[in-house]
Amino acid sequence: MRYNNILDAIGHTPLVRLNRLLRGCKAEAYAKCDHLNPGGSVKDRIGVAMIDEAERRGLLKPGGTIVEGTSGNTGMGLALVAAVRGYKCVFTMTDKQSKEKVDSLKALGAEVVVCPTAVAPDDPRSYYSVAEKLTREIPNAYYPNQYENPANPDIHYRTTGPEIWEDTEGRITHFVAGMGTGGTITGIGRFLKDQNPAIKIIGVD
Repeated sequence: MRYNNILDAIGHTPLVRLNRLLRGCKAEAYAKCDHLNPGGSVKDRIGVAMIDEAERRGLLKPGGTIVEGTSGNTGMGLALVAAVRGYKCVFTMTDKQSKEKVDSLKALGAEVVVCPTAVAPDDPRSYYSVAEKLTREIPNAYYPNQYENPANPDIHYRTTGPEIWEDTEGRITHFVAGMGTGGTITGIGRFLKDQNPAIKIIGVD
C-alpha cells in the first residue's frame, strides 16, 4: 500500500486471534494490535484527531506549538503530527517515565519538560499544571488536553470501534480495554453498544 505521509498509515490495525492463551477454551479472543501504528500505540489516533479538530476550529495556527502533558504515547502521536505538519512540540512528563520515552520524543523534535511525580494534580509543579502554564506563556500555543478533549473518544467511535465490529463480523460479545484517559474504552464501547446493546464493556484500571 502507498500513503501520502506517515499519518495515513494510522489505523486499520490487525485483529489477531489469541490461540495459545485460550487453548482448550470454547471462547475466542482477539487482540487489536494498535501497537503497530507508526508511533507504537493506540494514541496515534487521538494525536491526529485532536490536531485535526484544533486546525478546523482555528485553535492552532501554522507554525504553532503543541503543548501537552503525557506519559509518552499521546506525545508520540502528537509529535508525529507536528513533524509532518510543521508544528513545534513541548511535552510535560513525570520523572517516573523512562529515559527511552523521553529520548524518543526528543528524536521527533519535541522539547520535554520533566516534572515531579509525587505532587497533587493541582500543584503548580505537576505536569498538568506546568502544561497549562506553558500554554499561557508560549505564543500561538495549543493545549489539546487529552483528558477532556471530545476528539479523544470520538476518533475511537468513528474508527477503532467500527474496525473491531467489522473484523469480528458483528459477533463480538465482550470488549476489554485498559483505562487511562478513558477515551479508548468510551469511544469504542459507545460504538459497539450502538450496534448491539448486549455487548459487555469491561474496563481495566
